[in-house]
Amino acid sequence: MNGKFKSRTSRNGASFPTNNTTHRCFDYHKSSSSKRAGEAILTCSDCKREFRVPSTTTAYRCYKCQGVSNSNSFSARNKRAVLCGVTYGKRKFRLDGTINDVVNMKDLLLNKFKFPFECIRVLTEEEKDPNFIPTKRNIQESLKWLVKDCQSGDSLVFYYSGHGLQQPEGHKGDEIDGLDETICPVDFMKEGMITDNEINSTIVHPLKNGVTLHAILDACHSATTLDLMHVYRKVNGRWKWVDNKPPSKEPIVKGTNGGVVICLSACEDSQMAADTGAFGGKEMNGLMTYLLTKTIREHSGITYGHLLEKIHEEIVKIHQSKYYTGILNRIFHRKVEQVG
Repeated sequence: MNGKFKSRTSRNGASFPTNNTTHRCFDYHKSSSSKRAGEAILTCSDCKREFRVPSTTTAYRCYKCQGVSNSNSFSARNKRAVLCGVTYGKRKFRLDGTINDVVNMKDLLLNKFKFPFECIRVLTEEEKDPNFIPTKRNIQESLKWLVKDCQSGDSLVFYYSGHGLQQPEGHKGDEIDGLDETICPVDFMKEGMITDNEINSTIVHPLKNGVTLHAILDACHSATTLDLMHVYRKVNGRWKWVDNKPPSKEPIVKGTNGGVVICLSACEDSQMAADTGAFGGKEMNGLMTYLLTKTIREHSGITYGHLLEKIHEEIVKIHQSKYYTGILNRIFHRKVEQVG
């Protein structure tokens, strides 16, 4: 399910995850099986309603149906996120807004959706721990960490702000347009890019029933970077689902193992994304990231469909503004020449 924004050339009805949840996270080397103190979600064994109760509760009488549930009905809701922003150092294709994007997204997860600080892994070139520099190896390891031991009720987030490219598909019949979409780690010139096939197999396919993953990709050519089976896009002024299944006659597995994935991308596979300083004073930001986080903060409980509409409304306002030319001049394409 891939909602895409066409704003950076520069679902309907379901709301964003609530913040009334408890968490469990894992450190860098090994998992922690102990539940965090605080609250837990209890599902009534009779009417199946869910209630938020102290995690020390051993039994609970449902005020709706008067049924009694014990601790076996608890469902731990765990939250984990990987936020990756790549600037590419002093190279000619450097991006100046990606660090701000990660800071913005981290603040949203901490304060709006109550993700625990220790369950958010940040990868930028400013990190002191070499394991959190956004190299190809570190991003790959962090994606594995994101979905490791995931279970029903978990809420996961993968955020990426950086360059995106395309290359000829690695498996014939895998892509409708014949091209794989990629993300570019800081060392991609030497180590290579990470393809949509790898991202799909790492964080989409392993998701079990009851696990939800939100992916936000602020990059060029990012529409189908998770290789999801369906795309939700605006066509002739109306939102519609578009089939994105591989055209190959041989079966290619692209779905989850029962989980749900929602991907919000900055642009179509054929388009470029952009940094802009038009909204944040002297600081640069990814245009999609800025509008996405702003809209969510201003509209609590917004649905996916309404979120997409609000983003497009903001873009229309920009185009209709008398300051449009000035704003346009402050939009910088996230473009890098194709490699190899």
